[in-house]
Amino acid sequence: MARPRKFDETHAVGSAMYAFWRQGYRATSTRDLSDCTGVGPSSLYNAFGDKRQLYLRALRHYYGTHTVMQTESLRVPGSARGRIRNLMVHAIDVDLSDDEPAGCFAINALMEMGHSDSDVNDELSRHFSAVEDALCETITEGKLSGEMGPGGDARVQARQVLSTYYGLRVLARIQKDRKALLDVVESALDAL
Repeated sequence: MARPRKFDETHAVGSAMYAFWRQGYRATSTRDLSDCTGVGPSSLYNAFGDKRQLYLRALRHYYGTHTVMQTESLRVPGSARGRIRNLMVHAIDVDLSDDEPAGCFAINALMEMGHSDSDVNDELSRHFSAVEDALCETITEGKLSGEMGPGGDARVQARQVLSTYYGLRVLARIQKDRKALLDVVESALDAL
């Protein structure tokens, strides 16, 4: 008979997510994961399998927390343009603060593992598709309300905004001038 777990699995996955986010997959050791989760190495692997399985769980946790927050922010009441601006400005403010690890965990994971691990790539595709779909819905609403020009394909425009959004997530790691980053946001919004 298996012994009951003596740790909060959601908390452990969240802690592992932050370790992977800060250090990357390859640089995060089993000891790092054990230290940040407070779970011994053998219990960690009994619960989650190997390091890769825990990484995939961390990516799913990121989706359920951060990616869902991004998509929900595009579905709140208000102007379509304002919701898109808020999404991008919030990302800039988070990336310029010290509250979260630098950049976007999904982008970091894509750069490190997306090309070499099809399961990681599948998880990341889900992230990016969800944000793209929410942007497309928001832009379509803006076109229907007359807030945005009727020209252009909403899906293509969503991809342009998505490229700008994720570009800002990368740029904010080295560009600490908030005004310069906000100028990029305004330029992207002017193109809609």
